Amino acid sequence: MPLYGVRCVGKKEKYLIDAIENNVRSKGLPVKAVVYIPEIKGYIFVEADDENTVREAIAGNPYSRGMISKPINPDELKHFFEEKEDLVLLKEGDIVEIIGGPLKRDKAKIISIDYAKKEARVEIIDSSTPIPLTMKLELLKKISE
Repeated sequence: MPLYGVRCVGKKEKYLIDAIENNVRSKGLPVKAVVYIPEIKGYIFVEADDENTVREAIAGNPYSRGMISKPINPDELKHFFEEKEDLVLLKEGDIVEIIGGPLKRDKAKIISIDYAKKEARVEIIDSSTPIPLTMKLELLKKISE
């Protein structure tokens, strides 16, 4: 079943999804799923039999800005749903290099790691006063243990 992209007002994706859900329930439309991918801002994706069903589901909604008329192959969006593996696992006590942000190229020591939030508390090594900072794991590159 094809997916259809629906453009919407920025940061109002969740309101549009609720409105589509209400339309689908009240009109009995054959919509299978509504998908919101946070990495693709300003768009939601509706899985339905045809384009007219999607147009009817979004009709009269102030948050909708139209739709992409060509159906989208679900395989094109598959990589957004796959869980990404961390290639290098960092642990407490590791020495890392900061590879982004205002502290780029500084060396730091990991104090603690929150894998759920993908953040680490670090202390800059060359700093005169040790100030703990919270950084995203993607901004850290392991140098040594």
